[in-house]
Amino acid sequence: MIARLFIAHPASVDETYLQHAAFAGKFSLALFGAAFAAAIHAIFPFVFEKTASSTVARLYARTHTRGK
Repeated sequence: MIARLFIAHPASVDETYLQHAAFAGKFSLALFGAAFAAAIHAIFPFVFEKTASSTVARLYARTHTRGK
């Protein structure tokens, strides 16, 4: 049961547990970067004008067809 909890989802996207952990970690860092850019943009609207939205679009493109 415990193994299934850690293995089932990564297997559904053709990854091992460690591959999935690395992918999710990189994804998380990219989202933190986008959030930081958006926060700076909120104060200085002339900075990072498209950074957050382009990051989200790039991440979506990499993930929306996984496991299909």
